[in-house]
Amino acid sequence: MLIDKFDINEKIFIIAELSANHGHDINIAKDTIKAAKEAGADAIKIQTYTADTLTIDCDNEYFKLDSGTIWDGRTLYDLYSEAYTPWEWQKELMEYANSIGLIFFSTPFDKTAVDFLEELNVPVYKVASFEIMDIPLIEYIASKGKTMIMSTGVASLSDIEEAVNACKRMGNDQIILLKCTSSYPAKIEDANLNTIPNMKETFGVEVGLSDHTLGITVPVVSVALGAKVIEKHFILDKSIGGPDSSFSLQPHEFKQMVDSVREAEKAVGKVDYSMSEKKKNSRLLGRSLFVVKDIKAGEKFTEENVRSIRPGYGLAPKYFSDVLGKTANSDIKKGTPLDWGMINL
Repeated sequence: MLIDKFDINEKIFIIAELSANHGHDINIAKDTIKAAKEAGADAIKIQTYTADTLTIDCDNEYFKLDSGTIWDGRTLYDLYSEAYTPWEWQKELMEYANSIGLIFFSTPFDKTAVDFLEELNVPVYKVASFEIMDIPLIEYIASKGKTMIMSTGVASLSDIEEAVNACKRMGNDQIILLKCTSSYPAKIEDANLNTIPNMKETFGVEVGLSDHTLGITVPVVSVALGAKVIEKHFILDKSIGGPDSSFSLQPHEFKQMVDSVREAEKAVGKVDYSMSEKKKNSRLLGRSLFVVKDIKAGEKFTEENVRSIRPGYGLAPKYFSDVLGKTANSDIKKGTPLDWGMINL
């Protein structure tokens, strides 16, 4: 599957999530994009919303956070007013990202955001965990015919099925599901990465990870379980602050993650039982049947004069019992690899 010109079946697609990590300064945002490129990201992702497109300015109990998050006590409107990325920046940020070789895309949170991003001609869309139940929005995004990356952090199995079916109803089967734990930060024991191969099998789509744990262990492990996309929050410096800073990676940490993911990617490789020349040569260090005492012609082969030892130039050890009791057809010196031509059969 292609994301823009990037083939996720050839290489894992690594996304640096800018989110709110810009301190309301476009220059910090651009410096962050540059740092993400230097740290090895393949893409930079932002979010396209305003507080007014995402919620309403209301401070009753329904709109105050009180569910064990790092933002408890704040209203949704207050949080999103701080966290949003100004829309007037986004064209400039996209052009800058593209100019340094990064794919740029966004998470839209309503139809107006989709329309805005269509004007920018982003190559792929992300659906956030908390929007995966908004089927009309997913249908609208999917109708644009671009790759759909959907996080599943708060979704039940039936929610995921409905979201996948919504894309397919719109004729869009370019779907990538991300395993996600929607806690900020998430506990490593809640990652449940075995869900990744199960999602691929259950829904027949490509899979990946949107990670909010601290550190890089979870992304690296996800590679072995089939993740084709890895998304991680990225911040230039935690001193910038902001609502996402505590669970975002700084450049040196992100680079360490990228390097480790690339190593894991190489280690996972492919299913391979072939006998390369290197493997054939290495087999010569294995065990085989050798004559370990001088043997005269006509003398029987016994456990005393034939053994399975290293190296591997003689008969395979599986023939040991077949050789025992048979006789030598010539004199054989100690240290000679045994072969069938030495044996009276």
